[in-house]
Amino acid sequence: MVLSLLTRLVRVRVTLGYTAALVAVAAVLLALGPHVRDQVILHASTNLHNLAHGRLGTLIGSAFVIETGPIYVWLPGLFAILGLAELLWRSRWMVLAFVVGHVGATLLVAAGLVAALAAGLASWSIVNVTDVGMSYGAVGVLGALTAAIPRRWHAAWTGWWLAVAVGSAVSTLGDFTNVGHGVALVLGMVVGTRFGHPAHWTTARYALLAVAAAFGYLIMANTGLSILTTSTLGVLGALTAAYVARRLSVRRALSAAAVPQPAAS
Repeated sequence: MVLSLLTRLVRVRVTLGYTAALVAVAAVLLALGPHVRDQVILHASTNLHNLAHGRLGTLIGSAFVIETGPIYVWLPGLFAILGLAELLWRSRWMVLAFVVGHVGATLLVAAGLVAALAAGLASWSIVNVTDVGMSYGAVGVLGALTAAIPRRWHAAWTGWWLAVAVGSAVSTLGDFTNVGHGVALVLGMVVGTRFGHPAHWTTARYALLAVAAAFGYLIMANTGLSILTTSTLGVLGALTAAYVARRLSVRRALSAAAVPQPAAS
């Protein structure tokens, strides 16, 4: 029994290592007090000030420093997203999806903020806004899970999350973080197309998927207005995508049936 448990844990070793690192960092910062914690967050942030000064190490370090919420609230959801991806595709693909989501979304959002500043559409105070945490990476992995969803749910799943991403950005205008979540989601969906479709789903993996989806949703919708907006748009997006996918499937079937068969010799 112990050997079986260890075997399963080895399969999610990167997820275990990363979550353990997050717990350790959070514990150390709590012990050092709020002043030190604020300084660490400031130096680890991927804001425009740090990036403009060449502090590219923040692109990695920021993923290990969490600014909001008690760790015991969000850690199970993070473990579900990363652990499921690691079980489905092994460690290196999960890490790739996380890095693409985290680093890719951070850089694209930074470029967008620079453009907004140049056009006079944003206040210069945004340069020093702190931006740390694992949410971009987690949403990137959630997006990559799209490739693993069974075909009968694939269109609805995709439509739901794309609509949720749009609703999150629209309902929180001025919050670039939610735009970043949408960018990370799309990046994850794109990179996930290279991972292949896993052959086997189990009850435990479906349970992890449910927790992962709930956690991912709460990352992108955490206010009353955003929950109302994203849930409404999400349902519409899922239904529309499922309908379009069904019509395309029927059209392909009819086209295949209409192709004349070669005459027997």
